[in-house]
Amino acid sequence: MSSLSHIDGLVAPGSVAVIGASDDVTRIGGRPIAAMLKAGYQGRILPVNPNRDTVQGLACYKSVADLPETPDAALIAVPARMVAETIEALGRRGCKAATLFSAGFAEVGADGEAAQREIVALARAHGIRLLGPNTLGVYNADIGYYGTFSSSIDTGLPRPGNIGIASQSGAFGAHLGALARDRGLGCSVLITTGNEADITVAEAIRWMVESEGTDVICTYMEAINDAPALLEALDAARAAGKPVLALKSGRSAVGARAAASHTASLTGDAVVADAVLSAHGAIVLRDPETMMDIAYAASRKVFPTEHSLGIVTISGGAGIVASDEAERVGLPMPAMPEAAQAMLKAALPYASPVNPLDCTAQALNDPSLLELFTRSGLEDGGYGAVLCFFTYVAGSRAMSDAILAAMKPLRAAFPDRIIAFCALGEQEVLQRYDDAGILVFSDPCRAVRALDAILRIGAARAGGEREALPQPLPVALPAATPDEAAAKTLLAEAGIAAAPERATESAEEAVAAAEAFGYPVVMKVLSPDILHKSDIGAVKLDILDADGVRRAYDEILSAAADHAPDAKVTGILVARQLSGGVECLMGINRDPTFGPIAVFGLGGIFVEVLNDVALRACPFGPETARDMILSIKSAAILQGARGQAPADIDALAGMLSRLSMFAAGAGERLVSIDLNPVLAMPDGAYALDAVIEIAAGEDVHGH
Repeated sequence: MSSLSHIDGLVAPGSVAVIGASDDVTRIGGRPIAAMLKAGYQGRILPVNPNRDTVQGLACYKSVADLPETPDAALIAVPARMVAETIEALGRRGCKAATLFSAGFAEVGADGEAAQREIVALARAHGIRLLGPNTLGVYNADIGYYGTFSSSIDTGLPRPGNIGIASQSGAFGAHLGALARDRGLGCSVLITTGNEADITVAEAIRWMVESEGTDVICTYMEAINDAPALLEALDAARAAGKPVLALKSGRSAVGARAAASHTASLTGDAVVADAVLSAHGAIVLRDPETMMDIAYAASRKVFPTEHSLGIVTISGGAGIVASDEAERVGLPMPAMPEAAQAMLKAALPYASPVNPLDCTAQALNDPSLLELFTRSGLEDGGYGAVLCFFTYVAGSRAMSDAILAAMKPLRAAFPDRIIAFCALGEQEVLQRYDDAGILVFSDPCRAVRALDAILRIGAARAGGEREALPQPLPVALPAATPDEAAAKTLLAEAGIAAAPERATESAEEAVAAAEAFGYPVVMKVLSPDILHKSDIGAVKLDILDADGVRRAYDEILSAAADHAPDAKVTGILVARQLSGGVECLMGINRDPTFGPIAVFGLGGIFVEVLNDVALRACPFGPETARDMILSIKSAAILQGARGQAPADIDALAGMLSRLSMFAAGAGERLVSIDLNPVLAMPDGAYALDAVIEIAAGEDVHGH
């Protein structure tokens, strides 16, 4: 772990100095020492306090300078005003990692922010990696290290195991750790990053990716302070086969500027974060309970490649409840093959052998039926997971021997599949199933959600290589927001097709253009200042002859003068009016955290009312664009619903990918792009309208 050696010092130190050490085990400088002594930390604890000779039975030193050795890590539990001198002393001593419990920095305002910058500069000058300030610290149960003052450990130490938690919030991270412990999960490592003055949650995740003891990573984030590092950490986790379960809070809407752009209004902060984190392999969650359910299932490291569920139940009602939840989350439950159904029906004439497989309460009299139905689900149904609803029956001591005898051979015969029980009963009895490699849940819906996540991970891994990320070329943007014709010219250079069209400066030029294209034509005002032209009557459709062109020309100029008297009008655009096809929306919005984000959806009501869109960080290739297009709920309309000719999805995907490349190459002055509508025809896709919003300034190289 050489690349993260200083973080290694924070999370797995061989010695730790506690600056501000206390004999009182309830104080911030006393809790870590008490916890380490209780847990049998194998390293050396070096308390520092000028007023004491011993702390909690350990020799105490007057100052950092008096320490008998250079500590691998330091815990700083002194008032904010003393932090700078403490870091200076640690730096002179050669310590390379410090956890800063002290509060009173960026979280309290401008003065605190300035003090925080000062201590970071000081730490960097000495080569010290800093966790915090305002952090609850770190624990590493595998070595008994408790560099934390969390009171959650008063009620019991965490259980060693292969789950890790990286959290910006100390209290919430400790809450997740306690939840895991109380759920019986082995969660060895908790890293809380506090103000993230230096070490971010991305680096904490990266440490867990590189740690041999961590297989499942849970993370809680409020703000993303280093997006590139976070996405790199997620990519590394995916490459290492370690699921990242992410809880991201702060699901706010974007500000008032969103109203100016369709794209912006569809790309709220939370939606963008969800889309980007998911694209990099994170499983984005809403609640801690689901996080713990999935972490529990993932900790077994069995990820079937088949994203499908079979349900074996002794209760028809429970089978329906679980099936409803599977449909809600999009977990397929294919029917059993007909031959298998016939075989099960022959074994139990009143069974329902389709899926759910209802073996009725008769299975309680004859546990061999449980084995038969479950085996058939795994073997004949080929399901990635089989969920057995046995409720309190499985929890009874009397039945557990027979059930285990029936199930253990299946667990051995199908090591790459999941067998899960929905069961209630004494913990000791349920633990026997767990020990035999059978997942145990108390609630069928929670079980379905957790299994869906695990099966999605497995299916994604089986999907093979991901598309290589294309390299965008720099794009030279004009000095200010262009009109529609100039926007389309700019996009045409990037390979984004528009309908045949021409910018005109007189009614007669407009007639000549219309006759060159052939009727019908559409005409619109050209102005960088009028974004929503149709709202003011500055768009005319279905123009069939020269007189209609002249009339439309005058009406459009008049509408612009009435409704936007200060707008700069550069002419009138005349375009061939295309008909047929499906109207779509494509756009770009610059997200403050992740940069340019592409959005795709169908036009009209689908975008405005149903918010049925797909989002992705730029750039991406045509394969990813195609996945985006087909992921929207209304994708069937593009694929030829109700006898309509299917749209040219390859052309749409090519356009969307090229738009993402343009956005990635355009640099930070690109604010947004709206192509609305894009007409997806059976043979091609055309941007019928284009708005490019650019922040003012000169730009010749795109960056």
